[in-house]
Amino acid sequence: MSAVMADPAVDGVPVTRRPKKKLIVIGAAVLALVLALGAGTIVVLKQRAAHAAAAADEDAASPESSTPANAATALKGVPFYLPLDPFIVNLADREADRYAQIGITFELDSSMTGDQIKAYMPAIRNAVLMILANKTSKDLLNREGKEQLALEIQREAARPMGIEIAGPEPVTAAAASASATDVAPAAKAKPRRRGETRNPIQHVHFSSFIIQ
Repeated sequence: MSAVMADPAVDGVPVTRRPKKKLIVIGAAVLALVLALGAGTIVVLKQRAAHAAAAADEDAASPESSTPANAATALKGVPFYLPLDPFIVNLADREADRYAQIGITFELDSSMTGDQIKAYMPAIRNAVLMILANKTSKDLLNREGKEQLALEIQREAARPMGIEIAGPEPVTAAAASASATDVAPAAKAKPRRRGETRNPIQHVHFSSFIIQ
């Protein structure tokens, strides 16, 4: 028996009926299969990404991932540097007009300290200028004089913030000439006050040092 069925003749010509319904069913089945495969692939990829993220979190939280070098870095912390605008000041020389142009950078314990120092910057600059104005070129030419200056600036720059730090007394040319030798007198440390706060300015660095 033939699979093709003929419709009633139209104008005496027989018409062949095509299996349209069968093709539609097959196409729908193929489309459903493709959609199911796509959805399954997306689910598998999401599960793999979730497992990878969980594994990364476990590795980060594992004590083995913390090496001694990383622990030491975390304890020490990274210093924060705050450069100041250059200072140009006339020195206290009596024989001739001398001036100094000095670049100063503070090494601080944190960036929060840097924000605090910026709020007090006018008073801090005034304190530094007062120190420099009392110096002579002789006070600043040698290494010892520069180290002494750095300690004085470190102490005086903290005072506008209400921090009193024990440190060396300022040494000027007049005080040095009063000494029997040509060596600068030993620095006198102030007695440490009870409950004294640590200086947030850890070091004073010179980025430039010109005396003319």
